[in-house]
Amino acid sequence: MKILIVDDEKLLVKGIKYNFEQEGYTVLSAYDGEEAIKMAYDKTIDLIILDLMLPKLDGLSVCQKIREFSNVPIVMLTAKNEDMDKILGLEYGADDYLTKPFNVLELKARVKAVLRRITPAEAGRNKESTVSIGGVKLDYNLRRVSINDKTIDLTAKEFDLMDLFVCNAGKVYSRENLLDIIWGYDYPGDVRTVDVHVRRLREKIEPNPAEPVYIHTKWGVGYYFKEA
Repeated sequence: MKILIVDDEKLLVKGIKYNFEQEGYTVLSAYDGEEAIKMAYDKTIDLIILDLMLPKLDGLSVCQKIREFSNVPIVMLTAKNEDMDKILGLEYGADDYLTKPFNVLELKARVKAVLRRITPAEAGRNKESTVSIGGVKLDYNLRRVSINDKTIDLTAKEFDLMDLFVCNAGKVYSRENLLDIIWGYDYPGDVRTVDVHVRRLREKIEPNPAEPVYIHTKWGVGYYFKEA
């Protein structure tokens, strides 16, 4: 696995790099936003650890630009502790976040959890297996979703949500259920994280997100998928 660490604190990067290399990862580093985008575009990266406050281009802008060409998992680091910063990071396409200062063991645990979630059932599926319902098709080898033969670029979490919804069409999941299933029981965030991701997912797959035809809300209960 190849990880890119993006932070302008060089001592911090050095420490993180050492710890992940001890775990067998290949680690690259970038110290500003522009360099991060270039490396994410030029290299085959499996995961990015991205600081919010960066020179030249801030972490949110970097995250947004990377999402234009890649669905690589992104773990956001922030020195701020306000919930809005965390939720905003997730809205821009981050898959998880961690507030500074943090324990490197927690960071490693978060990274491993995210990497596990990007292939949630790969071991039990043929590499070329797909699932189709109506005009929606999930390709588990490419982790790609297409609707009526149009490819939709999703983040790792958005794909996991889509996978769960499509394979359990009609089943209603509460926000708490989704948080536990997709993010894990030990995830420190709250149900607003689910709302953010469902909203972003609808913006990508629905003809009109205000009147969804795929992912519906059962008021007072949760979300469910319905074949269009």
